[in-house]
Amino acid sequence: MSHKRIPKRKAAIAAGGVVALGAAAVLLPNANASQDGAAGDATPRTLRAADASGLSAQLATALGDSFAGSYYDSAERRLVVNVVGGDSGMALRAKKAGASVRQVGNSTAALNSAARTLKAEASIPGTSWAVDPRTNRVVVTADSTVTGARWNRLRSTVRGLGSGMATLKKSAGTFKTFASGGDAIFARTQGGTVRCSLGFNVTAGDGSPAFLTAGHCGVAAEQWSDSQNGAPVATVDQATFPGSDLALVTYDDPGTQAPSAVDVGNGQSVEITGAAEATVGATVFRMGSTTGLRNGTVTGLDATVNFQSETGGVDTVTGLIQTNVCAEPGDSGGPLFTQDGGAVGLTSGGSGDCTRGGETFFQPVTTALQATGATLGAGDGGGAAGDVGDAAGDAGDAGDQQPGAGQSGTDPSGAGDRQSGAGGHNSGPAYGSGRTRTP
Repeated sequence: MSHKRIPKRKAAIAAGGVVALGAAAVLLPNANASQDGAAGDATPRTLRAADASGLSAQLATALGDSFAGSYYDSAERRLVVNVVGGDSGMALRAKKAGASVRQVGNSTAALNSAARTLKAEASIPGTSWAVDPRTNRVVVTADSTVTGARWNRLRSTVRGLGSGMATLKKSAGTFKTFASGGDAIFARTQGGTVRCSLGFNVTAGDGSPAFLTAGHCGVAAEQWSDSQNGAPVATVDQATFPGSDLALVTYDDPGTQAPSAVDVGNGQSVEITGAAEATVGATVFRMGSTTGLRNGTVTGLDATVNFQSETGGVDTVTGLIQTNVCAEPGDSGGPLFTQDGGAVGLTSGGSGDCTRGGETFFQPVTTALQATGATLGAGDGGGAAGDVGDAAGDAGDAGDQQPGAGQSGTDPSGAGDRQSGAGGHNSGPAYGSGRTRTP
């Protein structure tokens, strides 16, 4: 793999992921979609997850009100489409397109109506909900802070939606924006040092180099540095939180080379080739400076999360991707991506940790790009990516080389150590994640 040389301080901020710390995920080669079945054959096709997303979008348009969601069966490598109603022609149409078909009882309109009811009657800090097409229900989650009268209110609302429409479950953790971290970008505020992470490098609408990160970082401070006490190197152009959780930050030096790649450790990277839509059931990968390279599956789309705000109210964020990829403080803002280089999301927040597990939510990259007018791709793309599977495997063996692996990363000096070298194996750009305040 080759990289253009970037000045050391620029290198610390000029790419879109983080060095893997004790990574447990292994990126396996994606099989190409098979050519089984002619166009008119009703046999389900085997597909890559990225291809399943495209087919789902086509069928959503073709089936209209009969379409009730879809998900990717990774074991069978097939797209499963939910069809509601008694129109057998619609089911046959989906089968001929290559999907597996399930008849379900809840329509998309009914599920969306249930979500609107939850928003109106149960926007309680510490709750979230998303449609799960695998169960054809809205899955409502309450974290450990939802007790007493608030729990009774939530439970009553869910029950009022009717039998078979929603499921209520408890999470052992607390929903939060992940608020401390390792490899980082820094800003000074009246409250101290704010530390956050870089997501993906992009090109702003005016052609200048920039990057995407979490909106709750962008609203916290305007100017950002690549070292704790360093001079600012980037300035917030746009930031939204709550509502969405996205920010566009432009590099102050218009000559900054910002490779469109995610570092997976040991000098290897995954080249980001474009934005990708999330598909329920698809495998995704997240980079985080606290917990390194982790993988899991998408469990819900268009999720709503009600974070406890710093003022005691509720910060509601909608349109998020819900996953079971674990994350911990320090992983906020890092990139969510596919093994073949699709940029999927920006880490927003969640509950749990990488010992107990939990839910993690991501701002879709496609939404962030549309909102900011930015495009993926900058510089020379970071050079050709190495063997992705080998890189991730090596990263998984490198946990003992990473200072602070598995810790919360609240020690500013430790963060600085990771920023400058990340165990000495990262010769390319480093990527930060997390937000914290240090007096």
